[in-house]
Formats: sequence, structure tokens, C-alpha cells
Amino acid sequence: MSNSFQPSVCIDAVFQNTPVADAVKIVADCGYRAFEFWGWWDKDLDAVMAARDDHGMTISACCTRFISLVDPALRNDYLCGLEASIEAAKRLNCKTLISQVGDFRTGVPREVQHQSLVDGLTEAKPLLEAAGVTLVIEPLNELVDHVGYYLVRSDEAFAVVDAVNSPNVKVVFDIYHQQISEGHVIHNLTTHIDRIGHFHAAGNPGRHELSRGELNYPQIFDAIRQAGYNGYVGLEYWPLADPAEGLCEVAKWF
Repeated sequence: MSNSFQPSVCIDAVFQNTPVADAVKIVADCGYRAFEFWGWWDKDLDAVMAARDDHGMTISACCTRFISLVDPALRNDYLCGLEASIEAAKRLNCKTLISQVGDFRTGVPREVQHQSLVDGLTEAKPLLEAAGVTLVIEPLNELVDHVGYYLVRSDEAFAVVDAVNSPNVKVVFDIYHQQISEGHVIHNLTTHIDRIGHFHAAGNPGRHELSRGELNYPQIFDAIRQAGYNGYVGLEYWPLADPAEGLCEVAKWF
């Protein structure tokens, strides 16, 4: 398999309570050159950067603050959180911020919430473009993991990105979530590859190792490669076995 794109390991998922330095060392020892994590605000960023530099790694992505974009009343809070996240990303030399969008607001028409999402990201895009940071919005499944979440299908996420119309606002396509929400993952991701700024991957069912379950990840990765994607695919799952075993197995696919 060609290395036109690179794997990254989400240390918060795969290693959970393992100290950052230990987790990053295992990731590097398994042959990976990039890692990612969720919140930057609950970590010692100096320690994160030291672990990165000790092993010649790249930080592929982290999250922005978890504030709803579908509620206009929270937009200023979201933008303030984004500004702080951009500063953290610049400090970490991290080029991608992952953003959830918030839960569905009961009693508010969906089209109103959709427009709030577009408007909020439109206000965010000059901040992102000036910083050279890409924000990727994340559709999640509501059947298993995120009951009540607003953004479930990739087609709406791509429509939002089209409406915002910025090279710095894209989608994180989580293959696990979209298998549950809509299926047809190879068709949906290859058709919209230019709107995807990051991928996440986990086995389904269970969100465990990529080699477990119904998803044929070597075939999916080959389709991503053939579509011309050259970013990162983040491995974000709960391991059932020794984390190093699953990571070393997947590393061979690259």
C-alpha cells in the first residue's frame, strides 16, 4: 500500500490513562510518525511537545473546545474557544483542529440549526485562514455512541462545508461512525475526498481494533489512496488486546 497518506494514533483512545510520554513511545516503536489527541486544555503541552520531539513525531490533530455550533446564543463562546485552540495548535505545530457541532436542539427546526452551523463556521473561517489551520467538523453516529447529536450524516457535513466555502473548513470522516450512520463508506468518502481534511478509523461493531469486525480496512485505505488523499488517518478505537499488538498489525498495511 502506497504512503500517499499517513496513519496517526489517537493516544487518548488507544491508551486512555497511559502517561503521554509512554504512549507516544509505544506509537513510535510500532512504526508510526504521527499521533493525535482530544483536548489540549487538560494536558501538559510542554510534556506533549517533549514526547513528540523525543521520537521525531508530528501531532496530526487535536480538538477545539466542545461548544455547540447549532445554538447561535453560544457562538461567541465557540469562537473564543476556537481562538484559544488555534493558539494551542500553533504552539504544537498542529495543522488540524477537530470540531464537534453540538446536540440537536429539540423544538428548533433542523434547517435553522443547519444555518446556525454554517453561519458560525463562516465567522470562524477568517481566523482559520489567517492561522493556516484547518477545522474539520465531525459527523457522529446517534444509534450507538452519541444519542441526540446533531450532525449524523456525511452528506449534510459536506453541504455545510460547501456553504462555508473555505479551504480551511472541511470534514473529518470517521469511517466507524459513518458505517453505522449510513454505510456505503467507500463511495461516500471517495466521491467527496476534496472536502475531507482528516479521517478516523475503528472496527465495527464495538469500536475496537481495525482488524476486528465487518470493515475491510485494507480495501478502504486503498480506496482512499487511489482517490488522491494525502492527509492523516487517525486510529481512534478502544483496544481489546495489548495496544501495541493492534498498532503493529495495522502499521504493516502502510
